[in-house]
Amino acid sequence: MKPETTVKPSAEDIQREYFNRLLDKYEAHYDDPTSQLYRRRFIFEPMFEGLDFSGKHVLEAMCGSGPTTAYLLERGARVTGLDVSDSAVASFEARWPGCRGIRASIFDSQLEDASFDMVIVQAGLHHLHPRLNDALEELYRILKPGGYFCFSEPHRGSLYDGARNLWYRFDRDIFAENEESVDVEAMSEQFHGRFVCEKTHYLGSVAYFLVAQSMVLRIPLWAKKYYAPAAFFLERLFSPLMGKRTAPLVACRWRKCDQPRQLDGSEAAS
Repeated sequence: MKPETTVKPSAEDIQREYFNRLLDKYEAHYDDPTSQLYRRRFIFEPMFEGLDFSGKHVLEAMCGSGPTTAYLLERGARVTGLDVSDSAVASFEARWPGCRGIRASIFDSQLEDASFDMVIVQAGLHHLHPRLNDALEELYRILKPGGYFCFSEPHRGSLYDGARNLWYRFDRDIFAENEESVDVEAMSEQFHGRFVCEKTHYLGSVAYFLVAQSMVLRIPLWAKKYYAPAAFFLERLFSPLMGKRTAPLVACRWRKCDQPRQLDGSEAAS
């Protein structure tokens, strides 16, 4: 009799199960008014500064219930949401009836080549290991030449990374087994000549932990509105000190090159 073979779940399966299971908690803790205000002030404003969304076709990839959609619609974007979770897409479509929701994998979206002006990912890439580069290839494919890829993620190289990885490992109620911070430098090197990095903004201080990470820290929702003003004040105070080592989060804006740059012989060999 042959021993039973255990099939290890794929990154896609892990992602689907994770968000189907935790969607209600995500919506409660990441879409309350204080969390929305945090993202607008400290993530969206620096990441999207100077971009014109009017009439642009924007994909909110790994959209959940669409925490970025309100901001995009206010600025005149035409928004499509994509997520592998059935529950997330149903919530997205119910919340944003004028927007299209697509239940598909970020690794194989079935969307047309060069069909979006912008792709936005809000804290989704760190759920995709070990297939992060496969997802980036897909996002590159569906972006128009000159289009923008904007994302914010917990990043590798900060002072918090070791503690975060331990937390990822042991807190299985909140974190999936394949979660880990993203290596922005390795991503940039992998897509050198195809994306131009226009902006890299490191952030995250008191309000990031106490407001934006209330689910992870098990902070009661009712308490956030009372301490949020003080936390926002401290966040603004410490923001100028944030850098790669001192910030837990990075927000990036990449632009797809009009023509992929061909590597010369010396670069190809290195």
